[in-house]
Amino acid sequence: MSALIEVYRQIASCQDCELAKHRNKVVPGEGPEDADLLFIGEAPGWNEDQQGRPFVGAAGGFLDQLLASIGLRREQVYIANVIKCRPPQNRDPLPDEIQACSKWLDHQVEIIQPRVIVTLGRYSLAKYFPGESIGKIHGKPRKQNDIIYYPMYHPAAALHQGSLRKIIQEDMLRIPQILTQWERIPEEVGVRQLELF
Repeated sequence: MSALIEVYRQIASCQDCELAKHRNKVVPGEGPEDADLLFIGEAPGWNEDQQGRPFVGAAGGFLDQLLASIGLRREQVYIANVIKCRPPQNRDPLPDEIQACSKWLDHQVEIIQPRVIVTLGRYSLAKYFPGESIGKIHGKPRKQNDIIYYPMYHPAAALHQGSLRKIIQEDMLRIPQILTQWERIPEEVGVRQLELF
């Protein structure tokens, strides 16, 4: 049994927060275990909760278009969310829910070992860069611990605010270059690393 399948089984039986009581299906994520690219969204919506798959609604359709614009299909990348269960009425995830799910995403990253993690939206950005603003750092790769983090607006943002569509498309078009120049991007000493000394 693959390590990711085992994580999926554990997620399916998770009762660590209130979201477990309201979910229809858990949405652990999907994609190849050896993916170079890991996209991390925020939380499942209604469609995702029904199907148990990430990014299958309107935002997922836009993500598929974005992937196609750089010559990729969703089967070639790993797609996950910070939260594995749908918050009621699609509300924002609460801090205790994010904390409860954090270990699952950490396990996925550990198993997949992607070259690039694309954070989609403010909640996935906050997991890796607390206090940073998506408006200030989107489209700017940052390398820490041999992984490049690439913040982008969430695809759903373009559905609600049309002016972001072009920004998201332009940010996506930079990903192939980031992948090919992965080793040349300098390691960043972040706040988390500085706290170790």
